[in-house]
Amino acid sequence: MSIPPNSSPTPQNDVVNGMADYSDRPAKRSLSGFWRSASYIMGAGAAERFAYFGVGTNLISYLTGEMGQSTAAAAASINLWAGAGLLLPLLGALAAESFLGRYPTVVCSSLLYILALGLLTTSAFVDGQGSPSELGIGYFFVSLYLIALGQGAYKPCITAFGADQFDEQDPLELRSRSSFFNWWYFGLSAGPLIPLLALNYVQDNISWVIGFGIPCVSQVIALVVFLLGRKSYRYNIKKNEKCTLNWGIVSPTIDAYSDEEDQVGLESIPHLKFLNKPLLVSGKMEEAKEMLTLIPLWAASLPFAIAISQSATLFTKQGITMDRSITPSIDLPAASLQYIIGLTIIILIPLYDRVLVPLARTLTGSPSGLTELERIGTGMLLCALSLVAAALVEQKRLRTAIRHGLADIPGARVPMSFCWLIPQYILYGFMEVFTYIGLQELFYDRVPCSLKSVGLSIFLSIMGMGQILSSLLICLIEEITSKSGGNGWFSDNTNRAHLDYFYWLLAGLNAVGFVAFLYFAKSFKSRRELVVIIVN
Repeated sequence: MSIPPNSSPTPQNDVVNGMADYSDRPAKRSLSGFWRSASYIMGAGAAERFAYFGVGTNLISYLTGEMGQSTAAAAASINLWAGAGLLLPLLGALAAESFLGRYPTVVCSSLLYILALGLLTTSAFVDGQGSPSELGIGYFFVSLYLIALGQGAYKPCITAFGADQFDEQDPLELRSRSSFFNWWYFGLSAGPLIPLLALNYVQDNISWVIGFGIPCVSQVIALVVFLLGRKSYRYNIKKNEKCTLNWGIVSPTIDAYSDEEDQVGLESIPHLKFLNKPLLVSGKMEEAKEMLTLIPLWAASLPFAIAISQSATLFTKQGITMDRSITPSIDLPAASLQYIIGLTIIILIPLYDRVLVPLARTLTGSPSGLTELERIGTGMLLCALSLVAAALVEQKRLRTAIRHGLADIPGARVPMSFCWLIPQYILYGFMEVFTYIGLQELFYDRVPCSLKSVGLSIFLSIMGMGQILSSLLICLIEEITSKSGGNGWFSDNTNRAHLDYFYWLLAGLNAVGFVAFLYFAKSFKSRRELVVIIVN
């Protein structure tokens, strides 16, 4: 990966405002932060993602196999667990911004993460001794949700802490911060890719105890790598009033802003016009309004979040029933098909950052090439297309099963190559590069400096709510479609199920979400635009 060198600061601009070094002295631009610090954080992030995905990518196989759950129940369990892990970051972020700080929160959550992974490993050992008891099942799920709690506090804080290493007041570092979000996601996708292929093989063919123990070791490595960079990091000065989350009573005084001036910010946003008067009681009304303008975009992104949760569950169940042979004696693990998404991200991000962004920058004048909203909208459109592709492939798979007389044989492998699934996985990779990274940058960049971790946790809550809505949707549809005693959309006999209907439904929901996003994006004001309006 090509990382741009740091600028050569003059003595006048060498001190980074509002930041301290590890000795609690003013941070110097030439000695701290920038890519030198970000590299440690990216390395730790890659190791942590290997630990998380080492558990999550093949979890449906463990639940339907070792734990004896049905397909629908396993998919719902995974969606609820993943959803909890993406909603819990709000608690970790509030703790970090209120009193702990981002760096201590990352360290503490890492320790909890390691403990939880250790408990999960012992749970797999106990369950492997025979049929799982109710106590064993409870122990397993407690371990699983402790992982969700640990990574929930870890994820928004380490991402925000990484972005903190780039000073937005310096033009070069501000431009590099946009690149950081691209390379951050690149590292999270590229780092675990090859090891996860081997790990899934270990889980499927050797031992789940070893398969869960390796992620625990990986999280220990993540913590060690993160601590190695402590002397090079920049830390927020918590006593800085502009970057501290204040839980005290807000003064009702309006700092030199008249009613008429204040209404400019939200007057052009019809669905938030009613908030002009109530927000006059806040001394930081422009920041509060700015956060509120993100709410409609949050809601419009939920169909995307529901769709993105299917790659680890239903896509994997599709792959299980297809021909995955590489050689006459070796089959590709169904869960490893998800790494096509990671491979697509690895190829696309360098092209995006080094080719598309400079080209778009010359056309638009934006430091990031495409604005966050343009990037997100592009990914949402690709999301709908990927679901259409998934539905068409599933229809072909069902027709093939019927043609070969396999429809009524549960678990029968359909003579149809797994390569048919590759287009939908590639499109998923494209939509993540555009929408997922775009949303992450939007919710970091458009919140006050005292709420960066909270902003990222709100972004993660989109994905968490999507997981939960997916679980509820699956349970509701399964209840309705199997009520008469026939095969529901999510029947355990995948050759009689109708995952294609579900994909068409999600494609329709994403089309609606895309239209809603376009509507709300037209009236969205960025933080910088809102400040300019108020100052003028």
